Amino acid sequence: MSEEIRIRQFSISDRLAVRVINYNTALLGDSAQKFFDDQEVFADALTGYFTDYEPQACFVAERDNEVVGYLIGAKDALAMDRVIMAKLVLPLLFKAFLRGTFLKLKNIVFLFDCACSLLRGEFFAPSFYKKYPAVLHINLKEGFRGQALGGRLIEVYLNYLKNEGIKGVHLCTMSDKAADFFGAQGFSLLHEGKRSYFRRYLGRDVSARIFGKQVIFS
Repeated sequence: MSEEIRIRQFSISDRLAVRVINYNTALLGDSAQKFFDDQEVFADALTGYFTDYEPQACFVAERDNEVVGYLIGAKDALAMDRVIMAKLVLPLLFKAFLRGTFLKLKNIVFLFDCACSLLRGEFFAPSFYKKYPAVLHINLKEGFRGQALGGRLIEVYLNYLKNEGIKGVHLCTMSDKAADFFGAQGFSLLHEGKRSYFRRYLGRDVSARIFGKQVIFS
């Protein structure tokens, strides 16, 4: 099936498809609907910077004019964080307030669990920005995984970073299958920690693994 799929640079017309896939795969490949009831706010938080501020670093997999997967990235994660804090956080909070996002019980419970994880120090991780300045997030629709499609997206993105002179990229995943995938793609495990905020939905804690890979310049 992967031969029928083409990889191309993200277009603004792909924005909705990327947001839908993001929401439908956020719980280790399953839908975020299980823990967060507001697709619009959720997608803003997880994809808004990439699609709206650095679309040139984003790529999609398309079959028959349907986006079936994506890789969204940023060349400089520190610069990305500055933009998010300066331009995105307050508008997003205001939007969520107007939509009543924080009044929904499901969302309150999830945010409480996240706050508990934060207080336990579970979000702490060493900084790898100096050696691996870029970042990526990748997701595929169900039915399109395990077919080398993710590897093709990563190859395109690494070539993009190479052309931009970026020396390394890092990412975080809480999926065991994804961890195996990134290891097979030549990424090195840089850090591993525990996250408990999905325990209510999965019945267990998950490992949050940070992987990194240096870009090879020939």
